[in-house]
Amino acid sequence: MNDTATDVSRKQAWLMAARPHTLPAAAAPVIVGIGFALHEKQFAPLPALAAFIGAALIQIGTNFANDYYDAVKGVDTDERTGFTRVTQSGLIAPNEVKRAMYGTFLLAIVVGVYLVYVGGLPILVIGLASVISGIAYAGGPFPLGSHGLGDLFVFVFFGVIAVMGTFYVQAASLVAAPFLLAIPGGTVTMTAFLASLPVAAISTNILVVNNVRDLENDRKAGKKTLAVLIGYRASRGEFIGMLALSYLVPIYFATTSAFGLAVLLPLITVPYAAMITRTMLTKTSGEALNPALEQTGKLLAVHAVCFAIGMTV
Repeated sequence: MNDTATDVSRKQAWLMAARPHTLPAAAAPVIVGIGFALHEKQFAPLPALAAFIGAALIQIGTNFANDYYDAVKGVDTDERTGFTRVTQSGLIAPNEVKRAMYGTFLLAIVVGVYLVYVGGLPILVIGLASVISGIAYAGGPFPLGSHGLGDLFVFVFFGVIAVMGTFYVQAASLVAAPFLLAIPGGTVTMTAFLASLPVAAISTNILVVNNVRDLENDRKAGKKTLAVLIGYRASRGEFIGMLALSYLVPIYFATTSAFGLAVLLPLITVPYAAMITRTMLTKTSGEALNPALEQTGKLLAVHAVCFAIGMTV
């Protein structure tokens, strides 16, 4: 146990383990999914609420898994410059964090029972894949985050699937009977996929900032994140490319007859995004990138709210 453990209460330690600053990554896809559902006149409040609770639980469970597995595998060390990890620092015993991880994923599955009732077999498949991937991100014989697949995992599960799934359960609850075995028409569309891309992109950038900050420590520990594999320059290019995608989609929507000019509302966040980008292009220290990590989460939240509002006007 290091000195950090003597200054932190148990409640504070569990909050640190849950990482509430990452919850925008759970809320943002639900917000956009609701905005798109309102645009399509398919809004259903109970499925939307259940989707948010399930997404938040999967996010927290993934955080517990990352904290636990990175500690027991020796990835997290005292040299790490990021936010305090409770397992590595001795704030919470490893077995307790592990039990919390499984308990949180179990709660997500319980919430998922209702979503399966509404959305049927497709939601069952998506839900189980999300839980398994959340554990496999840092654990198991082939941890995704340690083999350069973390960015893809976040893009797909916390972006594309989360947004489209939120829209799907709302639309399915209105157009079809419970316990579906197939996907009803109009519930999975190309427009819904495009609407998911900004959330997917900025959610991925949260991980990019995290991995650029931890690049040297991860390299020493043998954790092959995408940032370790491609280096600082390409990681910064990935960050800029993801940001560009998050603004190109609203611009494209504005050129179509289906949406009004209000869909351009996310562009008000460009100056804030530019500020974060300047830090990303010039800094590598935890002192600089820890604030940038929180700022990217805030960017995700504000961008999602603006995009959702823009789609409904």
